[in-house]
Amino acid sequence: MKELRYLPGVATLRLDESACTGCGTCRQVCPHAVFGTGAGKARIEDLDACMECGACAQIGRAHV
Repeated sequence: MKELRYLPGVATLRLDESACTGCGTCRQVCPHAVFGTGAGKARIEDLDACMECGACAQIGRAHV
């Protein structure tokens, strides 16, 4: 969602790629489509779209 932005360059989201199982739950719970997948693992595709809601942190793979 390239049109949704808060403040560019300030999101503190970090993804623990070693903990990723490739289940895709982060993509399902993220309201702004921050995550994508590649090589069977999640990746942050659009960090500036992150509003730090914490939905991904609740599933245990990312840290906001």
